[in-house]
Amino acid sequence: MLFSEPAFLLFFLPLLFAIYFAVPKVLRNTVLLIFSLGFYAYGEKMFVLLMLFSIALNYGLGLAIDRAATPAAKKFWLIAGIVGDLGLLIAFKYANFLVDNLNSALSVVQLPTVHLDPVHLPIGISFFTFQAMSYIIDLYRGEVKVQRNPFDLALYISLFPQLIAGPIVRYHDISEQLQRRRHSFMNFAYGAERFLIGLGKKMIIANAVAYPCDQIFALPDDEITTSLAWLGMVCYTLQIYFDFSGYSDMAIGLGRMFGFKFLENFNYPYISQSITEFWRRWHISLSSWYRDYLYIPLGGNRVSPRRTYFNLFTVFFLCGLWHGSSWNFVIWGMYHGLFLIIERLGFGAMLKKGPRAVRHIYCMLAAVIGWVFFRAETLPQSLTFIAAMFGFGSDPSGARLLGHYLDTELLVMIVIGMIGATNIVPAGTARLKSYVAGKEKAQRATWENLFALLKWAALTAIFFWCLMMMAAGSYNPFIYFRF
Repeated sequence: MLFSEPAFLLFFLPLLFAIYFAVPKVLRNTVLLIFSLGFYAYGEKMFVLLMLFSIALNYGLGLAIDRAATPAAKKFWLIAGIVGDLGLLIAFKYANFLVDNLNSALSVVQLPTVHLDPVHLPIGISFFTFQAMSYIIDLYRGEVKVQRNPFDLALYISLFPQLIAGPIVRYHDISEQLQRRRHSFMNFAYGAERFLIGLGKKMIIANAVAYPCDQIFALPDDEITTSLAWLGMVCYTLQIYFDFSGYSDMAIGLGRMFGFKFLENFNYPYISQSITEFWRRWHISLSSWYRDYLYIPLGGNRVSPRRTYFNLFTVFFLCGLWHGSSWNFVIWGMYHGLFLIIERLGFGAMLKKGPRAVRHIYCMLAAVIGWVFFRAETLPQSLTFIAAMFGFGSDPSGARLLGHYLDTELLVMIVIGMIGATNIVPAGTARLKSYVAGKEKAQRATWENLFALLKWAALTAIFFWCLMMMAAGSYNPFIYFRF
């Protein structure tokens, strides 16, 4: 079940709200837990048992860490937990990838290969595994108290808003909220606003640019022209941002409606002026997870420069692998790690001396080329697209084919997406609010009421627009099945 499906918007969510706010506060976590497990079971059927096993495993290991009498014993149970969590992830996400690569090596030396039937990849396993790991690591570090209520830990790991597409919520950020959180009309209204903005990002913008992007990537290699390659990558650059940030907005909004405050996951990454800055703004929950649980424990930048570069490369190698069991994802991660190393070696300092426009063009060009590896199914397809982007395709212009994909509607969505991917709108809104704040009280109240009316009118229009798109069966891909 997806947030952008009628079953979720018109049945699951209203029913949950009705029951959640009707029962006493002491039962609300139970209601959320039941609905969260049901939400996951709706799409993954019996694989909800895998999630329950992960919950039981980490609950028991958490108690063992808390009761351990010596630091060595605590460390033993922590390692056991990390091995157990990563073991589940490897078994269900990377088993076929590992066997395929092993078979390639065995074939080279003419040894018998290993047969393994395709292993089902449970949706969201990367997200809930990292959340479970954050609990036992935070507990080992003494940053949180042990969770003795198994149902509250189960709610933390299975909480449906961020379950299938993030953000990654760390235990120490919401441990107190599991017991005590504030419900109010203002919280609910803010949550509804964020949810509708996210829904609009996904349904109206991301889906609109996803269709031509998927069509272009489905073309044979000899039909990829320069203009088509760039159109495909412009569309995907917008799709991945508005889809991912849209789901994050919806998760943050849903969480707020139930009293949870999740941290932000995106901060206009496409306005960045370096790849280093890009990763401070893109998928913040993942980059900060790797920073705090891997990069800093490895020594971070407190070690020799050579070791620091090794740490960065290791983190981004694993970051790429986390996104999917494909060498394309690994290459994408190493590609970004290499840029961070180059910028740390001195290129970043040189960039700061250049014009702002040059810095931005450099960052976007590097990011777009990286997205080719992220989107393409194979390495040869990635290389074909990159070659075509720089004039080495089957037809350097390809203008005769461009019109088949680039119509007025798509062009409008691209322009809207380019504007929406920057901070132009929030900056303009803030300036306007600052102007209104200087008015007299009566005028200020009039302006504030007008802003509120226009905002909710726009959000209502977005909601009904999305409903009409769902009713019409418009293109609505789910891109997180590989994660």
